[in-house]
Amino acid sequence: MFDPALSASRSPADTRKQDISGLAPARPTMNVSPLDLRQQRFRSSVRGFDKVEVTSFLLAVADDYEQALRETDRLRQEVSRLEAIVAEHREHERSLKTTLLAAQRLADDIKNTAEQEARRITRDAQSRSDLLLEKTQARLEDIQREIDGMKLKRRDVETTIESTIQTLRNTLEYVREQEAHEREDKILLHRPKLPDTQLPEIRMAEAQAAKDDAAGEEKAR
Repeated sequence: MFDPALSASRSPADTRKQDISGLAPARPTMNVSPLDLRQQRFRSSVRGFDKVEVTSFLLAVADDYEQALRETDRLRQEVSRLEAIVAEHREHERSLKTTLLAAQRLADDIKNTAEQEARRITRDAQSRSDLLLEKTQARLEDIQREIDGMKLKRRDVETTIESTIQTLRNTLEYVREQEAHEREDKILLHRPKLPDTQLPEIRMAEAQAAKDDAAGEEKAR
């Protein structure tokens, strides 16, 4: 049965100390239980309350109190369930953060590796390009020197050919002049003597005839 002395012995200060220390039980200790309310009997007095009303009231209070305790237990279980869900979600969140950090580090590593590889490839390509350009430039210089040498040889050959042609022309003219003189001498041997005044005219006519013959032969060639 309910003992008022037990309720009085538990002061509010003791309750606060127990809450502050963190040692409060999961379910607070009740000085009055629903069963105590149902079984509580009061002593009779001359000017006391109506026993039926008091008993009915205690039964009603006991029912409500029991319902409240059940609801409290249900809410406590619900809170525990929600706390477990929250803890699970927090664990998932930590795992996700860890995974994201690992993925970010991996992405950074891949990016850095790709950038280094791209720089290496660029340097190699630039080196090969510079080397190829140097070889091409050297080859062009060699070809230009060969062309210049061939031009010099060509000028030498042209000069030699022109000199040879000029020599042949001079020789040909000399031979023609000699032939003309020989013909003239033969004609003079068989021709009666003419006055000295006519000899220059005859020689000019024969020289002109020789030149005409030479020009005809040149055109024929």
